[in-house]
Amino acid sequence: MNIPDATTPTNGGAITPAWGAVIAMTLGVFGLVTAEFLPASLLTPMASDLAISEGVAGQAVSATAVIALITCLLIATIIRKLDRRYVLLGFSVLLIASNVIVAIAPSISFLILGRVLLGVALGGFWTMSAAVVMRLVPEHLVPRALSIMLSGVSAATVFAAPVGSYLGDIVGWRNIFLIASGLGVIALLVQFATLPKLPPRGHGSLRTLFEVMLRPRMRFGMVAAMLIFTGHFAMFTYVRPFLENVTGVAVSGVSGILLGFGIANFFGTYLGGMLLERSMRLTLAVMPVVMGIAGLGLATMQGGAPLADAALVAVWGVAFGAVPVGWSTWITRTVPDEAESGGGLLVAAIQFAIALGAALGGVVYNASGALGVFSISGFLLVMAGVVVAMGLRTSAVTAEQN
Repeated sequence: MNIPDATTPTNGGAITPAWGAVIAMTLGVFGLVTAEFLPASLLTPMASDLAISEGVAGQAVSATAVIALITCLLIATIIRKLDRRYVLLGFSVLLIASNVIVAIAPSISFLILGRVLLGVALGGFWTMSAAVVMRLVPEHLVPRALSIMLSGVSAATVFAAPVGSYLGDIVGWRNIFLIASGLGVIALLVQFATLPKLPPRGHGSLRTLFEVMLRPRMRFGMVAAMLIFTGHFAMFTYVRPFLENVTGVAVSGVSGILLGFGIANFFGTYLGGMLLERSMRLTLAVMPVVMGIAGLGLATMQGGAPLADAALVAVWGVAFGAVPVGWSTWITRTVPDEAESGGGLLVAAIQFAIALGAALGGVVYNASGALGVFSISGFLLVMAGVVVAMGLRTSAVTAEQN
């Protein structure tokens, strides 16, 4: 099988977009994020079957996050001499193995082993994703390609929780993970058929990682992204108690509103891709402001208006859909010479922000309830947008320029 190199020039010298490979990346995202989210809807039957508490079963989720964080910092160094095509195929193999091990796990130890493998695949894939996409399509099409790839996250958000919960009651939680392994097989086959050769680029060492982190624009961008993701996940972690206790909707209403968030988020990824082609700074600045205003609006109305709250949650979902696309594109423009190291640092910052947002949100929730969480998080998001508008630069920068 003769596999071409990535971004093969045509006779006119232009780069031919490898859209089939972009779709293969999207399937990989869908499979990985579906596997990541499934325990949220299956935790109770998993714990019951393994004769453990839900709290202990939840450690399997924590294990995935911790391993993903470690992987995203080390993966560029470990794979620096390997063709990225085979690395991506390896991550799909890990995804399949993870789901199979979880599906047949006789104990919590095997369950955690499976989730550790998923953490390696998640952290590694996200670290490489932006760097790979910028090699699959011409520069002006990178935002569009990233929005297509990241639509896999939104699709998994819509699919994993409701479908996992519904089918889990019918066929059992173990079969759900076997189905998820089937998604991994599909992704692997499509990737094998479409991914071109991707020889290593950049230096990919721990020293390089440290040097990239010290670049002024990189540091500023990481801090700005952390502010945005901290504010978002503080609100998102406590959106269900907000809707139940403040808005006053039943469980079925919560499911409907969150489904609306997922669908809006799906369309937001494509909107983000279109807006980024026009103005990256404006997109990166406006989206957290819109999210913050939606959060403050939810807190201000203080419930009693389910339709209005559902609309604000949908607006929040659309705006957040553009955020990962925007920051992934920013990495490709800011550190194009070391996009994998830069991607690893950004993923690490986001993983830290997720944990920080959930933790700080818990402190605020215990002190002032869901209204306090949405008020403070909304204000933080608006301020983050102002910070981005005032200080973020979006042009390319290399080590020599710093």
